Amino acid sequence: MKKIALVAFNGELLCFVHVLLNALDMHEKGQEVTVVFEGAAVKLVAELGKADNPFHALYLKARQQNLIRGACKACSVKLGALDAVQAAGLPLLDDMAGHPSLAALMAQGFTVVTF
Repeated sequence: MKKIALVAFNGELLCFVHVLLNALDMHEKGQEVTVVFEGAAVKLVAELGKADNPFHALYLKARQQNLIRGACKACSVKLGALDAVQAAGLPLLDDMAGHPSLAALMAQGFTVVTF
């Protein structure tokens, strides 16, 4: 089974929608997939958590299928997204100087794809 980590740095909502769509597609095709909010993308947690966001249901589907690994702690703090990330119950990832370690994901067998 392939293991894919989709790491979103881009804070554009439509870019992140493609992360969600690909994660769900890979999962449905039997691949192990995980999504990481990094960089400016951490600000999308609050947006996607709003019921009136047109992509809220897509985000919830990915959450319900346990595809979201978490969000970068350092970026969440720096960009003012910490409260939203914590309110959403997402793990804060900080194993590399406050950021998620891509090397750790690779050591776990994940192929890292960045957006």
